[in-house]
Amino acid sequence: MVAVDIGGTETKAALVSGTPDAVAAHKHARRTTPSELEPLLAVIAELVDELRQASEHEIDAVGVVAPGIVDEASGVGVYTTNLPWSQFPFSTVLTERLGVPVAFGHDVRAAGLAECRMGAAKDLRNAVIMPIGTGIAGALLLDGKIFSGDGYAGEIGHVNVGHGVPCACGQIGCVETVASSAAIARRYTARTGTPVNGAAEVARRVSDGEQDAVAVWQEAVDALARGILVLATLLGPEAVVLGGGLALAGDLLVDPLRKRLDGLIAFQRRPELRLAALGDEAGFLGAALLAIDMLEAS
Repeated sequence: MVAVDIGGTETKAALVSGTPDAVAAHKHARRTTPSELEPLLAVIAELVDELRQASEHEIDAVGVVAPGIVDEASGVGVYTTNLPWSQFPFSTVLTERLGVPVAFGHDVRAAGLAECRMGAAKDLRNAVIMPIGTGIAGALLLDGKIFSGDGYAGEIGHVNVGHGVPCACGQIGCVETVASSAAIARRYTARTGTPVNGAAEVARRVSDGEQDAVAVWQEAVDALARGILVLATLLGPEAVVLGGGLALAGDLLVDPLRKRLDGLIAFQRRPELRLAALGDEAGFLGAALLAIDMLEAS
């Protein structure tokens, strides 16, 4: 099967095989994510065709995941802040275009599904898997099952943590306006006038002790800790699994985040902080699992 992960800047795809318990990618392809819907659908079709031609076997299904509010049951992209669709029936349209069944799901819940079945959350029954990339959301593992809330659950990036910065969603004070990878790079550039190549470059400057980078990093850590405190208060997870590009910073992120969280926790269960095991493959591995589950249920 082919799995596709629509991101805010890049759309990644892979040729994937496996079982409901574990999948593996064999060949990858990627394109820049277009800013309009019709070109995006064309890019998805192009990626699927490229990988279909590279496969030794027939493609029996496609899994596609995307950010925003996603109704997995109906295969509809309900709403997204950063990408060009609203109430769009992805599963129906793509099934017709691609000629095979298409499972459509939420990128973070799919990544969480992969981490639960074959990654860092495999031993847990209550956890939050929280990739930090262009935006921030969480896959909620509750009593051993991923909870979707009809597509609305897990938007931890849009919890108001009190910093007062406007968000593209229309609210103020959202976690992701200061703590996402994109926000860290943007805020560093605004503070210093120096463009940087993403949050990874800011992290390098933090390691070098540059004060402006440290200040931006500390603001991000504080927002993340306050968001995790909300999760701990409402859900009591055993662990929060940090993924996405920012998690590649490793201890540079986890150590100050753990310290800040320790300073905020009162009566709540203190969640263990773990790093995701599947890296940037988690989204499309989860997309493949959704496609397998769809075929198993049919």
